[in-house]
Amino acid sequence: MNIPDPTKRFSDRVENYIRYRPSYPPEVITFLQTACHLPDRVVVADIGAGTGIFTALLLQKGYSVYAVEPNEAMQSASIDLFKENKNFHPINGTAEATSLDSKSVDLVVCAQAFHWFDAQKTQVEFKRILKDGGYVALIWNNRDALIDEFSIAYENILKNDAIDYNKVNHRNINEIDFKAFFKDGLYQTVKYPNVQVFDEAGFLGRAFSSSYVPQEGTIEGGKFKELLKLMFAKYNKNGMVSFYYQTEIYLGKV
Repeated sequence: MNIPDPTKRFSDRVENYIRYRPSYPPEVITFLQTACHLPDRVVVADIGAGTGIFTALLLQKGYSVYAVEPNEAMQSASIDLFKENKNFHPINGTAEATSLDSKSVDLVVCAQAFHWFDAQKTQVEFKRILKDGGYVALIWNNRDALIDEFSIAYENILKNDAIDYNKVNHRNINEIDFKAFFKDGLYQTVKYPNVQVFDEAGFLGRAFSSSYVPQEGTIEGGKFKELLKLMFAKYNKNGMVSFYYQTEIYLGKV
């Protein structure tokens, strides 16, 4: 099976992505501020910025953010959200070719995105755009697939009934050669707990925000939705289900 162009995978998922994808714990920004010794006036490149979930956290701190995103639909959504913010700079580019100036940013972040990139080409580009001493933070919300019966059932439905989950599941990050990517093989890893609680509509929206499930509105999507509804009916507690995550940060220089 060929994996579709990752820069286009989420074009038909934007609304659900905005409404139902998790944000990140506030501890993430605090950690980056301390570990990266960020100056008062920070310039950040958010690579694979998507609809701006992590961008929003950076802008709240008053940072100048270059949000690099190749997907037009996702970038349009972020522009709608942040167009009035003078610190927001949308860039139509990729991780491998950002179009940013050399030595122009203090910090590069990739939230829920690095697993789509060509690591070697991205490493070269990040070296180019970072100021001397700048850091790269690779960040994922890693869903806990084994924490309870609902999580196990959801993982099984993705493995058995989704499109290409087993190929593109971002928990395959253990296949990423972090030692080869970071300078001298040195990086640090920290984790913070994160959770989302959904009613049935939210649960369905969260599921259909993923590019590896059938598209909502198709025959396959309709069948998949019925499976999800049956699962929700079985496992909900007081009309709610929870997605538990570990927010993982891999931080180093390149």
